Amino acid sequence: MGFLKSRPELETSQQEQLALSLLKHPQSSIRTLSHLKSLHVHLLRTGLHQNSFSVGNFVSRCATLGFMAYASQLFDQMLEPNSFVWNTMIRGFQQNQQPRNSLLYFDRMRVRSVPPDRFTFPFVIRACDDLKDLSRGVCVHGLICKLGIELDVFVGTSLIYFYSGCGDLEIAHHVFDELPVKDAVAWTVILSGYVNQRGDMQRAQELFDEMPVKDLVAWNTMINGYVKVGEIQLAKNLFDRAPVKDILMYNTILGGYAKHGEVEVLLQFFRDMPERDLVSWNTIIGGLVHSRRISDAIRHFHLMQMENINPNEVTLVCLLSACAQVGALDTGRWLHSYIDRKIVDLNVVIGTSLVDMYSKCGDLVSAVNVFDKMVDRDVVAWNAIIMGFSMNGQSKNALEIFHRMKNESVRPNDVTILGVLCACVHTGLVDEGRTWFHSMSKDLGLVPKLEHYGCMVDLLGRAGLLNEAYEVIQSMPLVPHEGVWGALLGACKIHGNVELAEHAIEHLIELDLEDGGYLAIMSNIYANAGRWDDVAKVRELMREKLVEKLRGCSSIEINGEIHEFGVEEKIHPRAKEIYGMIYEISKRLRIAGHIASTSEVFFDVEEEEKEKALYFHSEKMAVAFGLIATDEGTVIRVVKNLRICADCHAAIKLISGVFGREIVVRDRSRFHHFKEGSCSCRDYW
Repeated sequence: MGFLKSRPELETSQQEQLALSLLKHPQSSIRTLSHLKSLHVHLLRTGLHQNSFSVGNFVSRCATLGFMAYASQLFDQMLEPNSFVWNTMIRGFQQNQQPRNSLLYFDRMRVRSVPPDRFTFPFVIRACDDLKDLSRGVCVHGLICKLGIELDVFVGTSLIYFYSGCGDLEIAHHVFDELPVKDAVAWTVILSGYVNQRGDMQRAQELFDEMPVKDLVAWNTMINGYVKVGEIQLAKNLFDRAPVKDILMYNTILGGYAKHGEVEVLLQFFRDMPERDLVSWNTIIGGLVHSRRISDAIRHFHLMQMENINPNEVTLVCLLSACAQVGALDTGRWLHSYIDRKIVDLNVVIGTSLVDMYSKCGDLVSAVNVFDKMVDRDVVAWNAIIMGFSMNGQSKNALEIFHRMKNESVRPNDVTILGVLCACVHTGLVDEGRTWFHSMSKDLGLVPKLEHYGCMVDLLGRAGLLNEAYEVIQSMPLVPHEGVWGALLGACKIHGNVELAEHAIEHLIELDLEDGGYLAIMSNIYANAGRWDDVAKVRELMREKLVEKLRGCSSIEINGEIHEFGVEEKIHPRAKEIYGMIYEISKRLRIAGHIASTSEVFFDVEEEEKEKALYFHSEKMAVAFGLIATDEGTVIRVVKNLRICADCHAAIKLISGVFGREIVVRDRSRFHHFKEGSCSCRDYW
């Protein structure tokens, strides 16, 4: 480094000035450890390694660059470092997330009889806060009082921050009250304590109103506090009052609207923002995804790029999650190509998101390709591919991946076992399911959760082992939730066990569910048993409780756009063509020998009307649209929010053969790959 060549013609003071200019100048070319070593040599040659001012600035530069270990080497060579150097070391360690070393040097400073001062304690207190060491912090507070500097605004503010962070707002407020001079930082720190530690917005508002000068940080703290406690309108009122607004304030309100699903207000607020940064774009995209406005989310992603805002990991993971939600495989593939173009190394987070997206879109070949290319694979990545095989009915592959995972010394967690149990459920592997359920606690030290018990009840119940399934529920150390009782009820429907179903529905009614889906299942169980009086009673109960079965809807992606269908809806622009295709499908299915399964349609409807009602189930509407909107040979992919009904399952099997199309349907619990008149689930779902 030419700037550190020996310059014997310079006086010592000039040499010192040269060193200090290199250390303190923001644009200094000292940016690496090699540069620091060269400067260290310069300090040694000129004798400045014993100069506290020079060494203090050297340590400060080390702290900025993150080389505190090297700073320690130079510090240890000093014979008598003064308080400035000690303080710089303590501050450097604290700012580099090494609080224990900060406290260690503080102790060494006192052993060397160097008196700490008001510049020492703020970082010592911060180190105690980093460690959440309340007892040590109290001792430091005592020493501060002994030295008589507790009324210093910088020291006092640090104490307020410390006690607030440790949850002791009473002492924090006492320290605040004792300060003779309170600057804006002190006010904001105590305000933040009430907002972030307690969520006490009433007390925070009182303090805010008392503040003599309110800076941007204080306004942002209050607005963020109201958003956190769900008072978005109060946050907006405060936002409107703020004399100056920065991008953080705008983003906080934007995030509030996104969190509470106020999509139209969210979009309008976003459009009205004077400027938008990456956080703004991520918030609007995340809010749209959360509200299942996937096409709008993708459109905003394109707008974001047009404004030259580069997406980050958060953006891409959010969009991949959106594609996974609605089965938007084409859009997901486009995002994958974008990632390949823009990102050199596929990290574990984005890689796992791609695996999850492809799995939930039914494209396991692509999911495996991404998984195999990942350099680093954590347990979450393994879980994603295991669950992908499981939900697509490839239980054998799911279990093989599980064994491969263990062979690579990746420790399974509770989500891993859930994926394994789901694989067993989807193909009726009862013995394997029992084995892995019991091995959770026995071999892996994992505690089964409600979801694991739900899987076991589902597995045993589907296999007809209803009594054993009920015994699992009775032996649970946890209170069974709706998923557990719902699994038993579903099994009772499959096997026609009315008595056990009645026991399950009693518990489900006690849980006071808003979704009437379980009551609808009970109604169908009674209908299948010919108990029409009981069917009427269940329907009356549904009316009394004002519950309705969750609306069934199905979605399909065509040319990057998501189309959603409900039962018998006629709002789609091509509704006339869709209905025409449904009648064509019905005609061809009758020729192929299909007889509609009307047993689960309302009993007080004429048989002809029952059959007609089945024509227009949402998944059939989506499949019909897929047939008219895509070329021959194109795979039709549909996502449904509920379990596919027996009639739709039988019908779509025939459609795949009659129309020569591969059709993939993802329902609430698994995938059905229909091809040439057969389904991957082998009619076990």
